[in-house]
Amino acid sequence: MPTLLILGGTGEARRLASVLPPPYRVISSLAGRVADPALPAGEVRIGGFGGPAGLAAYLRAERIDTVVDATHPFAARISANAALACAETHVPLLVLRRPGYAVAGHRVPSLEAAAELLPSLGRRVFLTTGRQSIGHFRDPGSHYLLRCVDEPDEVPSNVDVIRDRGPFTVDGEIELMRRHRIEVLVTKDSGGAMTAAKLEAAERLGIPVVVVDRPPVTPGVPVFDSVEAVAARLLRVEPPR
Repeated sequence: MPTLLILGGTGEARRLASVLPPPYRVISSLAGRVADPALPAGEVRIGGFGGPAGLAAYLRAERIDTVVDATHPFAARISANAALACAETHVPLLVLRRPGYAVAGHRVPSLEAAAELLPSLGRRVFLTTGRQSIGHFRDPGSHYLLRCVDEPDEVPSNVDVIRDRGPFTVDGEIELMRRHRIEVLVTKDSGGAMTAAKLEAAERLGIPVVVVDRPPVTPGVPVFDSVEAVAARLLRVEPPR
């Protein structure tokens, strides 16, 4: 019975776990950073592995045949660890990455670069970059609206926090941005339909968008942009057209 390890709690990871038929044994690994995650079908483990050495030991212990890295596009550390562990154990690694946002905006390579650019674009900032990103945005002359799933550990006085999880609607995003008098939107190039409404809302309102580019995928690792393409590769069938 082939055993597949899926890394990540993304919607794509959950869908992949649900579409693979027997005889696949599917294990999904979640980082455990979200308090109440949506759980995929099949076996689930929560928590880290202890770096690439710990992950390599797990691959051997569970006799993993293939690893699919379906983590968030910005989960660079676990992706790097997966590449190292799979290279050490000679376990095939596939990467599942949803397409990025096709949006015209200010492209920057990092959160630090986004923070440096913001004062020239606006002082009332809508941040959709995750709760761990707030430390990068500390301009005392700006006000930040941070939307995230879980509460940040520390919230500066010039930051308002909204705890919410997608999918979001364009009308809802327009109302939110108007209510908070947003002047600029900052987002990571996460992709996906669940959170894309903010981009159309910003365009309709004429609000500039700052997009943080994704970290690169490890060279030489096969990358797929859909659940169907990964499933076809695993099942050795032609992908749907």
